[in-house]
Amino acid sequence: MKYIQAEYSGPLNGTVHIPGAKNSSLAILAAACLADNIVTLEGIPHIDDVRLIAEIGRDIGLKLTQNAGQVIIDPRWIHSSVIDPGKASSYRASYYFVGALLSKFGRVTIGLPGGDDFVSRPMDQHIKVFKALGAEVRLYKDYYEVEAAELKGADIYFDTLTSGATMNAMMMAVLAKGRTQLHNAAMDPEVCDTARFLNQLGARIYGAGTDRIRIEGVPYLNGGMHTVIPDRLIAGAFLMAAGLNGGQVTVKDVIPEHLGSCLAKLEEIGMHVECGENSITAYGTGALKATRIRAGMYPSFATDLQQPMTALLLQAEGKSIVTDRVYPKRFAHVPQLRRLGAEIEMRQESAFIRGGLPLRGGWVHATDVRAGICLLMAGFTAEGSTCITGVEHIERGYEDVIGSFRSIGAKLSMRELDAQEISSRIHMQG
Repeated sequence: MKYIQAEYSGPLNGTVHIPGAKNSSLAILAAACLADNIVTLEGIPHIDDVRLIAEIGRDIGLKLTQNAGQVIIDPRWIHSSVIDPGKASSYRASYYFVGALLSKFGRVTIGLPGGDDFVSRPMDQHIKVFKALGAEVRLYKDYYEVEAAELKGADIYFDTLTSGATMNAMMMAVLAKGRTQLHNAAMDPEVCDTARFLNQLGARIYGAGTDRIRIEGVPYLNGGMHTVIPDRLIAGAFLMAAGLNGGQVTVKDVIPEHLGSCLAKLEEIGMHVECGENSITAYGTGALKATRIRAGMYPSFATDLQQPMTALLLQAEGKSIVTDRVYPKRFAHVPQLRRLGAEIEMRQESAFIRGGLPLRGGWVHATDVRAGICLLMAGFTAEGSTCITGVEHIERGYEDVIGSFRSIGAKLSMRELDAQEISSRIHMQG
């Protein structure tokens, strides 16, 4: 079993080039199935979720090749809309294949989505979209079927902000007959990126980036080329790393406007931030100040950044409060941080953090991508060695987590031990 060993690293200094956004890539790779010709994508990260999409694509006839930093997709050979339930249930974004395949095949069979499970992220808004556009949904124990003889445009009012369902709705609506209007739509940069990609192929999507999106159905989509936006969530985590022990980190190939709420919080707790045209430099200028974080949907502070921010706030003297109402159960990192000596009290959807206390190394487990980065960051400030299992979750979202953090001076390495030996060491730690 693999694990990452992190050591106290002192100030982190250096430059990191940010890859394409995972959350854009997963939607756009599926959306390419809507095209009637070859699609070329740039900026797709080399992560496990993308490799899984490639496997699913091969199963259904989608031809996907990688060449000189490009991903070339030929959807003309897709012959099936039955997605292997085991593969579909291995990651959350599998539901995009419904939006991408239903208009062409009339029926999609697919496993229930998996990935990071923050107490089974609900599918209700996706199902609402499917039904509103004229589909019938049948749920089974391990999979579900969506069937529609014809998709027709509709007015859809989301009950809650959801980027996944907003992007899925756009995919389904581009080839539906008539007009679709999405109300209370998510405004994330990844939603805008997916809309730009579809429009590049000939879709007619208007208003992406606002809470009301209009889609005029078209009879078909062409091929085309698109470059995925940079991953603002990875960029945010590296900028936070600069504040752990008073370092200086520059992230390149980013869009600073996508990180507005994150940068404001870093300034608020005492860091200094400088933005260029496509780069951001964060300086850990000294003592950090405690603060309150309320995670929300874009443009609020991202729920995906509350976990690495928690690791940073452990270094801030006083009491900080991190509240997450997007995914109130997204606090599996808290008991793991406690194993390192952190004092954090949970009250409903809020974590009360007593910062400024020394951390000590130990064995901890990452339950999702961002929790893993949080534990790594804590390990860089802890005395001794911090060993992190659950590496597969980190590799779902980071293409080279070891190399990226080493490039800014972090001390970490990938190691391997027999699972029984790891279990024994964790038990000895208590």
